[in-house]
Amino acid sequence: MTPSLIKRRFMDSTSMDNQLRWLSIGLFVLIATLSVLPSLRLLVEALSHTTFSASSPMAEVLRSERTWIALRNSFYTSGLGTLIAVILGCGFGFVVTLTNIRGRGIWVFCFMLPMMIPPQVTALSWLQLFGPASPILNTLGIEPALGSPQPMYSAEGIALLLGIQSAPLVFLALRTQLISLPQDLLEAAQLSRASQFRIWVDIILPLCRSAIIAGAALAFVSSLGNFGIPAMLGIPAGYIVLPTLIYQQMAGFGNDMLSQVAGLSMIIALLVLAGMLLQQWLQQRSCYSLLGHTAQSLSFRLKQWRLPLEILLALVLCFILVAPLFALIVSSLVPALGMPLNADTITFTAFYEMIGRQGVTSRAFENSAFLAFFSALVLMLLSLPLGYLLMRLPMRTRAVIASLIEVPYAIPGIVLAIAFILLFAKPLPFIEVSLYGTLGIIFLAYLSCFLSVCLKPVLSAMSQLDPALEEAAQLAGARPIQRLIDIILPLTAPAFFAGGLLVFLISINELTVSALLWSAGNETLGVLIFNLDESGDSVLASAIAVLVVLLVAGLMSLLSLFAPRLPKGVIPWHG
Repeated sequence: MTPSLIKRRFMDSTSMDNQLRWLSIGLFVLIATLSVLPSLRLLVEALSHTTFSASSPMAEVLRSERTWIALRNSFYTSGLGTLIAVILGCGFGFVVTLTNIRGRGIWVFCFMLPMMIPPQVTALSWLQLFGPASPILNTLGIEPALGSPQPMYSAEGIALLLGIQSAPLVFLALRTQLISLPQDLLEAAQLSRASQFRIWVDIILPLCRSAIIAGAALAFVSSLGNFGIPAMLGIPAGYIVLPTLIYQQMAGFGNDMLSQVAGLSMIIALLVLAGMLLQQWLQQRSCYSLLGHTAQSLSFRLKQWRLPLEILLALVLCFILVAPLFALIVSSLVPALGMPLNADTITFTAFYEMIGRQGVTSRAFENSAFLAFFSALVLMLLSLPLGYLLMRLPMRTRAVIASLIEVPYAIPGIVLAIAFILLFAKPLPFIEVSLYGTLGIIFLAYLSCFLSVCLKPVLSAMSQLDPALEEAAQLAGARPIQRLIDIILPLTAPAFFAGGLLVFLISINELTVSALLWSAGNETLGVLIFNLDESGDSVLASAIAVLVVLLVAGLMSLLSLFAPRLPKGVIPWHG
């Protein structure tokens, strides 16, 4: 090798190191800004005025009777909601995954839909299904008497919707485990003349215990941080939970208001953290290894029971999905609540009013589309180099950084919103520009919250790449950024776009974060529906909600087109 060639190789190597070094520094600063800084700011604010005196903000929060009432209500609704989610999620998981039921993909798609529909739309659809003013009950002539209470304005009503919204989380956790159960176990049990009952009790349930615990913990944590459902069903009835208490406290005044709200947020964050730690501990105690078995999945033939079971699943889906959505559509087609739908009353006035005459609708659509599109675009651009760097880190370091990225998504959205208010309440240093009250603060909060959503499919796809491809390119002299663009990007493109679509799908209807960060002129679709219902314009809110459901279903169908080209598990409703 000549001296000039050695010198050139040395300069190329130095250039590659510099590229990776600067890329790493830039991305890790970004992670610190989006993931770590908001949580630290919240912690500092909660503890900044804490003293041993009885008049400190944290002492006042702990002394307040409303705090303990909200805490007790949160545990009751979240606990009951988790129980409903486990029953629904496990029932669908066992039947759809372990049996020869027909149309499996359609069942899974329909069961996953409630999780993708915004919570405020779910609450609004159920409000239109029951009560004396229900248009669908008036159409059928079975409405309750005027003055009858609305059954959904109750703790049990909140828990029911929390359970329906969280059931897909239990389903997903259980389905992942059920798919990996090998057929060998069933055949061995049948050769030993074990009954179907003994197979379920002695084999399937013990092996799935850790997945059920994981799903239940996810459902409980998700219910604890849910804002849309308790806000629309609990606030009118005076029933408070921790997220709605924070929302109401933000409307108060006083020097200690932010510290008290930060204290309440820390209580929720600690409860969520305790729930996740408890889940991990219980999972470790009930974990079984399935390594060494064949890859053929377990399957039961239903024979004459297949049709009755399909009818039962259809009835359950009609109750939790079809009937509320049908009530929502009917409500959007009548002139006012309480009127029946018939040939004389049917009207599209609500759609015309919201689309053609109300400027706030187009503004909310534009704001939500802008936030969703650019959040998805920026996170896609970040996820590619970030995933590339993470895959080159030692396993333990990668796990720590991935956990830090997960924190903003794991904590309730309302807690994240408080953290961003604290972080950007004052103008930015040096440039003296304030983000508070602008779309910019919502945009940054979305980036922080949804980074892990976009990154997961990319990491999953990169973990399946053959490292020999990149090694060959490196030997040929390709620099890191060139290898990233010419080799990694084309091979991971489906996962890359799927991550972006998932972010777009979730953020287009987001309410919990934007409920505290929006201002006049910066409304989003979630905020628009919530405000219309709060002001009594339920018909107009129903019209917007119908459009939102159509948008969600369309985006989910579009995402399904990518499923055959993606790694298994990237699209939640494709196993």
